[in-house]
Amino acid sequence: MMIAPGALFLVLIALYVISSIKILREYERAVIFRLGKLLPNPKGPGIVLVFAPIDRMVRVSLRTVVLDVPPQDIITRDNVSVKVNAVVYFRVMDPSKAIVEVENFLYATSQLAQTTLRSVLGQAELDDLLAQRERLNQQLQQILDHQTDPWGVKVSSVEVKHVDLPQDMQRAMARQAEAEREKRAKIIHAEGELIASEKLSQAAGVMHTEPLAITLRYLQTLTEISAEKNSTIIFPLPIDLLQMLRNAVEPPKA
Repeated sequence: MMIAPGALFLVLIALYVISSIKILREYERAVIFRLGKLLPNPKGPGIVLVFAPIDRMVRVSLRTVVLDVPPQDIITRDNVSVKVNAVVYFRVMDPSKAIVEVENFLYATSQLAQTTLRSVLGQAELDDLLAQRERLNQQLQQILDHQTDPWGVKVSSVEVKHVDLPQDMQRAMARQAEAEREKRAKIIHAEGELIASEKLSQAAGVMHTEPLAITLRYLQTLTEISAEKNSTIIFPLPIDLLQMLRNAVEPPKA
């Protein structure tokens, strides 16, 4: 059975139109080149017609990309060699620029992140790298965002994940931390001794001005000792105490 040329032509046209239909997801945009020229606005999401070979489409994802920066050998400002890795969060804001202005924006952003990481952290001292990480993260983010802006890429965040110190530096920092703890412990102990000596001095002053206070303290101590164990305690009775009891018992003379 022979197919009429007109019907065959219509079938070919239908197949061509069907093959020209492209479906883009919500987070995708299509950068279309028509006869080598960039069309003004990216297409999508939804159905997009791409008429090959006149048109060529490049899909661009608008989702946030998590880029793991491999460990970088860095010499800090105080001449300490460390290995630092980081993670960069970025997304494409202008699909046309991301395709036209740079050959591969993923690779370019990765290389730029590595060089910027070495440059910025190499100007910081080791203590700042360990203690001022939030400030360094913000500095890295601002530099990367400024440099990737012509590519239509927005760097939203940069986080330094891990700082790998040499073994000798780790041991030195551990000794320093131990010495700092011992220093604080000695200061606290000295402050306690000072407070105790001040209180004892005040108590001695009270006992000096009130002779009966030392006697009452003496009796209180004996009571505490006898309460712990059943024991018999023989102690000399102070004359002052006898005089105090005698005055309490004897009626006053007229």
